[in-house]
Amino acid sequence: MSTDATIQVMIVDDHAMVRHGLTVLLEAFDEFKLIAEAHNGQMALTLCSHYQPDVILMDLLMPGMSGIEAIRLILANYPQIKIIVLSSNLDEILLQDALQAGAIGYLLKTGTIDEVAEAVRSAYHGQPSLHPQAVSTLISVNQHPPPKVGYDLSRREREVLALMVHGMTNRKIAAQLFISTSTVKNHVVNIFTKLNVDNRTKAIALALRAAILEAN
Repeated sequence: MSTDATIQVMIVDDHAMVRHGLTVLLEAFDEFKLIAEAHNGQMALTLCSHYQPDVILMDLLMPGMSGIEAIRLILANYPQIKIIVLSSNLDEILLQDALQAGAIGYLLKTGTIDEVAEAVRSAYHGQPSLHPQAVSTLISVNQHPPPKVGYDLSRREREVLALMVHGMTNRKIAAQLFISTSTVKNHVVNIFTKLNVDNRTKAIALALRAAILEAN
């Protein structure tokens, strides 16, 4: 992990041109340092033992070990690493599997370099980033919503969760609701417990997929 303001990034993609292009584009930002690249999930897992990057940009559909499996194994061994999916595929199953595996973000390769850069910054600070189309996909998945039993969120917890869905940090939520940051943290912990999730990305994904914020 980096010890200063530089964010150390690894790129994982089976296409050399994609890796090279991302490297060139991200190196235009002084705050990023490209420390490693891998062409599949197994190589990424091996390199993590040597480099332990702050943020990984991960493709999903690769030969050998898939991106989904790589996310699970990397986070099982190095939970401090933040992983952003960067894919050309917006299949709803892949999207849900990636978030369930622990990805903190999901972007499309059709996005801009500024979107990728902002997502890397957000991930470094523990904040999720979802492409608008990914959010729309999650909202549209209503065929088999999870049961709402246990989702007994208070009015304030629903307000906090709604602001989390809009990408606000705890500090911004506190300012919006005129409460302290520590109070927001307590609400977030309660939300995680009631939704049976362990991070903001999963809470946001579940809130959108199960229409929790629309429930009475």
